[in-house]
This record gives sequence, structure tokens and C-alpha cells, in this order.
Amino acid sequence: MAGSTGFVGRELCPALIAAGHEVVAMTRRPDDYRGAGEPVRGDVADPASLANALRGCEAAYYLVHRLGEKNFARADAEAATAFGRAAAEAQVSRIIYLGGLGDANDDLSEHLRSRREVESLLGEGDVAVTVLRAGIIVGDGGISWEMTRQLVEHLPAMITPRWVHTKTQPIALADVIRYLVGVLETPETIGRVFDIGGPEVLEYLQMLRRVAVIEGRSLLVLPVPLLSPSLSSLWLALVTNVDVATGRALIDSMTNEVVVRDDSIRSLLPFEPMDYDAAVLAALGERAKSRRQ
Repeated sequence: MAGSTGFVGRELCPALIAAGHEVVAMTRRPDDYRGAGEPVRGDVADPASLANALRGCEAAYYLVHRLGEKNFARADAEAATAFGRAAAEAQVSRIIYLGGLGDANDDLSEHLRSRREVESLLGEGDVAVTVLRAGIIVGDGGISWEMTRQLVEHLPAMITPRWVHTKTQPIALADVIRYLVGVLETPETIGRVFDIGGPEVLEYLQMLRRVAVIEGRSLLVLPVPLLSPSLSSLWLALVTNVDVATGRALIDSMTNEVVVRDDSIRSLLPFEPMDYDAAVLAALGERAKSRRQ
């Protein structure tokens, strides 16, 4: 698994083991790895390291996203190309990739365009790729969720740009993990692209307000028509721990609706995803638990 130490990978590794699978966790520092699975050295920025990391694997998860880097789109493209080729050489049967929602007919942000490019580059080595496209993943440690939580907790009042009215379809981390495990065990998903999301389509503003209600906080929001992405990203960096570069990429994407257009995965993996409030409560619970440890 590439991305085993990340926000999603940390939860996916133990879930796969619980489902009866053997997991090889690719990491740049295997001696320091404390997660589930067998650690093996591998770095998507070092193509020579990938052959050994992928040796003997039947399937590979690709959960890498280099959003915080200065030229993240190029870095992601180079990494995906190298990983796809290495997977083909190792005779991996399939790659499972967690990408991003967004209508291809829309003027997608660089962030979302990069996600689509990675989808195609992973498959250039002729390995079948299963893609799950998600919007905001609500879980402790997720960048988009942390931005939402910290805005609510740090600002009783905020002036916000127009993107607060953009529609999105948030999904709980636990449900993303359920889908990622499920597609591995469902042959009909091989080589296909699926949209995944929770049961509610919400504006960002609605999400902020509902988190405030759950946390028992007051929140005054005043949307304004003019607040540039660069100013918005600087503002985020001041009131959250999201860095300017990452904040800018996320804000650029918030002009794009990220909602499920095709729910065909529901017929292959039938379960009821958590609603937004339940996802928020689960994320807050995980945060409280981690702070006690």
C-alpha cells in the first residue's frame, strides 16, 4: 500500500487485515513504522525503490497525494507514472486509487485535474485500475475536515467568500474504508470508476453551521462577493494549521461542485453511509480519543 502512513492509509491497513488480507505497508522509514501490516521501504519519488516494495503483491492501493508541495501536480504525475510502471513490472493484478469527485465538464481546479490525471497515469502500465472518487472525507486528521473544524472552533464570526455556497457531498472516513475494502473483494469493480459520498448534499456553509451546533458554539457567517483565493488561503493559514500552499489548492477546488453523479457502487456494495452529523461526531470522538493517548 502506497500511503500507508497517511490519513486514510492508517485506517485502511488494519481494516484489510481484519478482513483477512495480508498487508504490505510501503513507507520511506520502515524501521519507524508502527502501523498495521508488514513495513517495506518504498518511496514514490524514488522509482528504483518500488520494485521491491511491490514484489509478490496481488493488488496495490495508491493513496498518495502530494498536495503540500510547490508543484504538486507535476510531483503527483511523476509519482503515479512510476508506480503504475512498477506495478506492471511486478505483475500486480490491479491498482485501487482514491481520487476526487468533480464533473469533467466543469472548469476543474488544478487540484481536481491532477486527481484525474493520476487516474490515467496509473493505468499506463496496463494494470487494471479501480478508482473511487470522493469529496470531503470527514475524519480525524483529514485536511478538509480539519479546516472545517478549526474554522468553527477558532472563529465565532467569519467573513467568507462565495465558495461557502458550493455544494459538496461529504463522506465519513469509516465509509471510505468500507468502500476501499469492499472493491478489493468485488471482482465486478475491476477497471471501473465509482463516485462515493454520504447521503447528504450540503453547502460548505451548512457544514460549518452544523459543526457549530454539534459543538455547542455560536457562529456568525457573513459571505462577501469578493475575497480572492490568495487572500482566502492566507486567512486560512492564520486561523488554522493548514499551510498556505495546501489551503490555496483546496480553496481553488471549492469553486467546483463535488457531488456523486453515478451511484452505481451502491448496488455492488449495498450499505447505508453515515449522515453528516454522525460522521462529525465520529471524527470528534476519534480526536478526543487520540488526545487522551
